[in-house]
Amino acid sequence: SEIGVGFAAFGVTFIFLGVILFFDKGLLAIGNILFLAGLAFVAGLERTFRFFFQRHKWKGSGAFFGGILIVLVGWPLIGMCIEMYGFVLLFSGFFPVAVNFLRRMPVIGTILNLPFLSGMASSRVKKDELNHGH
Repeated sequence: SEIGVGFAAFGVTFIFLGVILFFDKGLLAIGNILFLAGLAFVAGLERTFRFFFQRHKWKGSGAFFGGILIVLVGWPLIGMCIEMYGFVLLFSGFFPVAVNFLRRMPVIGTILNLPFLSGMASSRVKKDELNHGH
């Protein structure tokens, strides 16, 4: 599990560096592979496969994997835009959980609990909870 978290963290870091360095194709490709490997290590192959290929997540999965494929083919800017769209469709249900988790972390929590950001993050969490029926 710790290995998976490490892979996912390195994946996000490589993707971030790839975007900062003008959509470097190599960094984005490595980041995508590490992120997916991290998910598979954390959740297991079967659960990861079931997550991505549920009927109601086909649109998000198609955009996410299509974006990765487009990055690998050599069009990183277009691929990342499509991939981000798929990521939001797939993982928007986890955003409220992630925000609440980040609020408990030392430095990030202090920033997220600032009055302006706290209100914005809380309204986003409540909106997501209403949309997803939690």
